[in-house]
Formats: sequence, structure tokens, C-alpha cells
Amino acid sequence: MGFSRLNRYASLLLSISGLLFPAMVGSIGINYGQIANNLPPPENVVPLVMSIGATKVKLYDANPQVLRAFAGTGVEFIVTIPNEKLPKMRDPSIAQDWIKSNVQTHLPATKITCITVGNEILTYNDTTLTSSLLPAMQSVHTALVNLGLDKQVSVTTAHSLAVLETSYPPSAGAFRRDLVGYITPILNFHAKTGSPFLINAYPYFAYKGNPKQVSLDFVLFQPNQGVVDPGSNLHYDNMLFAQIDAVYYALSSLGYKKLPVQISETGWPSKGDEDEAGATPENAKKYNGNLIKAICERKGTPMRPSTDLNIYVFALFNENMKPGPTSERNYGLFKPDGTPAYALGISGADAVSNTSSSSGGVNFTSGTTPPSLESSSTGYLSISGAAKAKCGLAIGQAALLLLSAVHMGVWLNARY
Repeated sequence: MGFSRLNRYASLLLSISGLLFPAMVGSIGINYGQIANNLPPPENVVPLVMSIGATKVKLYDANPQVLRAFAGTGVEFIVTIPNEKLPKMRDPSIAQDWIKSNVQTHLPATKITCITVGNEILTYNDTTLTSSLLPAMQSVHTALVNLGLDKQVSVTTAHSLAVLETSYPPSAGAFRRDLVGYITPILNFHAKTGSPFLINAYPYFAYKGNPKQVSLDFVLFQPNQGVVDPGSNLHYDNMLFAQIDAVYYALSSLGYKKLPVQISETGWPSKGDEDEAGATPENAKKYNGNLIKAICERKGTPMRPSTDLNIYVFALFNENMKPGPTSERNYGLFKPDGTPAYALGISGADAVSNTSSSSGGVNFTSGTTPPSLESSSTGYLSISGAAKAKCGLAIGQAALLLLSAVHMGVWLNARY
């Protein structure tokens, strides 16, 4: 399919999604990792992102091909400065050059709203990176101010849930004592600049580590009796919300109860090794499907019931070149050919899958070269870390037109 026809096809999908996906699904975010050698070109990824109702994307770099492909779509982007670049980013002039080349050049066509400075630095066990984190964040922010971009682009960093020393019960949430000296000035930076606190939270790891003691229904958002926090008397029926509130309590304990919190990563693998309990397509479907429904319903946590969830699902694709156990390569909602890794239970994504498979397949793969493992050491190579009828109806309606649009794309591909 030629790029001009592909862009018209993607534009049609974007228009349909914008009309039929209501505002209540606007907070769905997706992590778009690219540690693979078989992913589709970014131009073909646009309709997949729209098919799940996502309006926010987080990158682990600032890939210019991706940023150009999403120009004019209104999708909000978080871009990342890789871990290995942090020491140099302490220099404001280097930080400013990076922003000019990787952010400013794409504005305003592509809506870049946030820069994460590294990923899970404080639990990376690298003293050079740890000591560089806050100075790098400050330099990046200063550069944004100098360029007049600080009002539209915020600066933050993503943390592993392992920065918490205590996460259960949620009311006892507290940061690790050995990290408080690093975290407190970062929290002060957030408070002064108005940027969010990002945390990567994976209930899957809790279940994998102790499947006999941790309730599978509790971690999968399935019906269960739940637990009552003895300190707050709040009732929790899923682990992710308990983890989020533990972060809120930890922030409050240091005097930062008003800081906004975003979940920069959470997900469930559809496949794993023999010792990776729970890594199945069925469990991944339940976790991610129920999570997206919770976002659709604008559910808050027990501690913050009126605060919308700001969550980035991990991840868009299975990535075949990620090191580590089998699960690392199987967190994707989609396979590289554009078909879902499993039936997610939200009709838009599943409709795209059914059309692609039944019509002989839309040509999604490109053979694009992935970023090298050395140049992408963002802490992302290996994951670390300790809808009601209204929503369903809206997604279902979108699925019908998305289905027709995908058929049109297949027809264009066959004809041209």
C-alpha cells in the first residue's frame, strides 16, 4: 500500500475513533516499545493504537519515524531520554540540543507533552546514574524554559514500584529509607514544575512470586471478596489499586499528598516459562481487558475515588529481541503482524484482528531495524519491579466502523 493511501486509511480510522470513542476512554495510554526486528512501520501502527481507544503513547526513546507518523493525530506522546544519556544531560547546553533535535522539531504537529528522564534509575543500582538523575531533570526543564516550551512539555522520570519499602497494607506505604534522600528532592522538583510522579506497577510479579498465597482473582480484577486495609478501613478488590494507593500514602508521608500519580507501565504476559506462573493468554486478556474497562468507567482508587486513572498499558507489541525470560517477549496486546496476541475483549481491537486474519492479512510487517540493545539501555530491556454497558456500547459501535475501514484498507492494498 502506498504511503499516501496508507495515510488516508489511517486518517479514516482516526476520524472514526475520534467520533465514537467517548471522552471516558481518553485516559488510556499504551507503551510502544521497539526491541524487535519484525515490527510494522510506524505509519501502520496508527490504526492499531486507535483501535483500542488509546490517545496517549509512551516511547522509550524519541524515535523520529514514530513521531512523524503520528503528526496531526492529536495523540499525546511521552518521549524518553535513555538511561545512558543521563550523565551528559547534566549539561544544560547538551540537554537543549537534545530537545531541539528530538522534541521541538516535531512540535506542534506531534503532540509531545512530557519527557521522562531515564527509566527506573533509582533501582538500577548504578551510582553514576542515580547521582545524575535530578541534575539531568533540572537541565532538561531549564532547556524547555529557555526554548519557551515548559508550559506544554513537562519533565519527569519513571520509577519501579521497588522504590517502596512497604506497599501492604496501602496505608503503610513508604519509600525505601535508603532512597528517601534521592526521592525527596525529586518530589520537590515535581511540586515546583507541576509534573507527575510516574510509577511502573505489575501485580503479575506479586502473583508470579507467590501464586499459592496471592489470589489470582484479586490481581486480575475478577470478582472477589477483596481485602480491608486495617489502617484506613478502605476496601480493595484488586491489587493494582492497592499498589497505587500505597504510592499515594508514601508521597503523603513525605509531605507531597497533592502530587499527581500516573502508572507509566502495567500489564500481563500472555506467555512465559514453566516457572512463570499465570503467564497465559486467558489471564492477560482478563487483566488488560478489565483494566481498560476500569479506565473507561473513570474509576478512581479507594483513596482517590474522584481522581481519574492515568495509566499506560504495557505493551503495544510482543517484542522478540528483549532478553530475559519468555514473558519479557510476550507482554504485547498485538503480534507484529497486527493481529491481537489474544482476544482482549474490547471490540475495536478484536474487529481489527478478525478482519486482518479473515481477509488474508493486512501487510503490517516491515522488517525495520530495531534499536541496538546497547543504545537502548533505558531500564526497559527487562521489566523490573517489585466497562459497563456504556463503555462496551461505545467501543462496540466504533468496532463496526473500524471493521469497515480495515476492509477498505485491505481492498486498497489488494488493488494498489
